[in-house]
Amino acid sequence: MSTFYEKYGGEDTVAKVVDYFYDLVLADDTVNHFFKNTDMEKQRKHQTKFISYALGGPNQYTGGSMTKVHEGMNLQPIHFDAIVKHLREALTHFGVSEEDIADALSKVGSLRDDILYK
Repeated sequence: MSTFYEKYGGEDTVAKVVDYFYDLVLADDTVNHFFKNTDMEKQRKHQTKFISYALGGPNQYTGGSMTKVHEGMNLQPIHFDAIVKHLREALTHFGVSEEDIADALSKVGSLRDDILYK
């Protein structure tokens, strides 16, 4: 069985999803302030590698642990849920099936405890 990553066209597609995702995130006042001092090009590259890996692609993610990366941000459930909502919207926009979206979001959801309240 091919992985989600292969099925939808690998890193090129993931990069498009990530770009669309960050356009939604940066337009959302609930969460965009977290990125105001962020090098977004670097962020997009990191996120593309991370999401590729989460979707069954090769592990090229070289960033810090989820706990470390989000340290001092004190992210709350409302922030996490906003990000998940935007990711769902981006995946839907690129024609990803509901079943595959549910699978991807459950992987993201498993990181919740490593990200919140740090």
